[in-house]
Amino acid sequence: MNLVIQTKSDLPIYEQLFDQIAAQIVTGELPPHACLPSIRVIAGELGCSVITIKKAWEQLEEKGFIYTRAGKGCFVAEHPSQAVCDRRLSLAAERFRAELPYYVSLGLSHAELLDLIAAIYPKNASAD
Repeated sequence: MNLVIQTKSDLPIYEQLFDQIAAQIVTGELPPHACLPSIRVIAGELGCSVITIKKAWEQLEEKGFIYTRAGKGCFVAEHPSQAVCDRRLSLAAERFRAELPYYVSLGLSHAELLDLIAAIYPKNASAD
């Protein structure tokens, strides 16, 4: 599992972790039933609070990305392939909705925003 914390980001660390782990789950990088490292191990590796990691893990479990087995740890939940596709789109839509007010405040039109996405988004980024 590869996690990178951006200390200068406006996004809280627990949200950065949630986003990265959720993305690794929906892309299959973290397969179903894979055991996640313990909260203490991740906190030590990233140099952040156990409470911060715990908050990310709780959010992942609440959203159905992971499950906990008492005394065993946290594991990646299994998602049928259509559910994974739906989850990817849901995550993208959720993030876009959160950031949309910024683009609106800049006065960007629908067409301008689509043109911006087309210009910036890598042509080979599509998984299809």
